[in-house]
Amino acid sequence: MTMKKFDLTKNLAHKIEGRMKGAGVPDRFAQGANAVVDKREQRRLDAAAGLVPFACKLPADLVRRLNERAATTEGGVNALVAQAIEKGLG
Repeated sequence: MTMKKFDLTKNLAHKIEGRMKGAGVPDRFAQGANAVVDKREQRRLDAAAGLVPFACKLPADLVRRLNERAATTEGGVNALVAQAIEKGLG
């Protein structure tokens, strides 16, 4: 069965659209995006630095205060919590 010219054009448009969706974002629109490390690589870097994930449940008020103070601290929440635990244990 032969296809009409319109159907051929429509199928070609679908192919092109599929390729466009599958393609990544050009570098000029996503400058600096290649600096983002994927989760697996980030875990590897953290492990090499001797960092271990540690989860615990904290009261919401304490978390709010931690986030407020971490905004002004170099290293963010991780550095602030590490410093507080060191001070508390020492």
